[in-house]
Amino acid sequence: MSVNAYSEGKQKIEWVISHMPILNNIDNKLKEERSFKNVKIGMALHLEAKTAYLSIALKNGGADIRITSCNPLSSDDSVIKSLHEDYGVSVYGKKGESDTEYWEYLHNILDFSPDIIIDDGADLISLLHREYTHLIHDTKGANEETTTGIVRLKAMEKKRELKIPVIDVNDASMKHLFDNRYGTGQSTFDGIFSATNLTIAGSTFVVAGYGWCGRGIAMRAKGLGAEVVVTEIDPVKAIEARMDGFSVMPMKKAVGVADFIVTATGCKDVVSKKDLLNCKNGAVLANAGHFNKEVSLKDLDAVSKSHRTVRRYVDEYVLENGKKLYLLGEGRLINLVAGQGHPAEIMDMSFSLQALSAKYLLNEKLKSKIYPVPAKIDRYVAMLKLKSMGIKIDHLTKEQKLYLSEWDEGT
Repeated sequence: MSVNAYSEGKQKIEWVISHMPILNNIDNKLKEERSFKNVKIGMALHLEAKTAYLSIALKNGGADIRITSCNPLSSDDSVIKSLHEDYGVSVYGKKGESDTEYWEYLHNILDFSPDIIIDDGADLISLLHREYTHLIHDTKGANEETTTGIVRLKAMEKKRELKIPVIDVNDASMKHLFDNRYGTGQSTFDGIFSATNLTIAGSTFVVAGYGWCGRGIAMRAKGLGAEVVVTEIDPVKAIEARMDGFSVMPMKKAVGVADFIVTATGCKDVVSKKDLLNCKNGAVLANAGHFNKEVSLKDLDAVSKSHRTVRRYVDEYVLENGKKLYLLGEGRLINLVAGQGHPAEIMDMSFSLQALSAKYLLNEKLKSKIYPVPAKIDRYVAMLKLKSMGIKIDHLTKEQKLYLSEWDEGT
């Protein structure tokens, strides 16, 4: 059959499947073992091709799947159509859904009474605890994909309000070291380039937050020829950024020199009223965090005398002081609003962790708290990744293991 005979969505899904060898391996095992037979899995993730493959792999393992988006602008309609029509997955969502539709779709997932939840940002888990408490007893647990969601869940845990076990997929080594750093680093620029068609080289590029996502963005901006400035609240990370070769300064100073400002903190009001008024004329504002709260949209509206869309995903704001600012993607995560999300090879690692962590939840009796991804799973995914790259590594001999287990053989 000619490739043109396939729908656009199916082409995208088949393309990522051909570039996700780790999940291919796990998919085959889940299918063979029927690991999720008679298990209902409710998912709220960015609805694009890599996510589609994760849901397909879980379905192949016997699971009954319902999936929706975790962000109103991060869905790919062609993938949603194919996922439903070609693969038989129950999917809810569309690109540009309203807030009302967004929450309606999340309700649809929980109306399904899932045994396991796979979440990104913790809205689905939060909704379970607010409005579906009658399901908590029968929910075996959840996986959380991203930093923002883990921050929210840790707040719930601290207040003793978390009533189900949650696997912290975000902080697994095979997730945050690659997904957050290399994935966000590349896909953020994919979104910026698609939205603006502007040059990074020679610009002053401000990155708010030097966590793993911020590190990745700063590294890519430097590689593209920008002068990079980092803003931070953590003194240790600020020192690290400086020693990595970047300028470090407060946001109120950074905005005055910035051609581009990208937020990646997981916090709110990172760029607020005074910052906006002090911005360099023509500055481009974008967000790589989960929620559209990092650039204060309320403050941006308050200090602007006019607002219009000048390109797809680019809104021009004319401030009271006459300066013009350009907000990308309504302040939502730019890598999925205007880009294609993280590369397939990156999400291959993250979603393999998701699949194996869901299986772990199913087979273990866990208390209602946050758990790390078991080291055995993390290492297994690492070894599969090395194998897919054709890389072999050394192993300790018996003598070396013995040496490392002793304390009196230092000389």
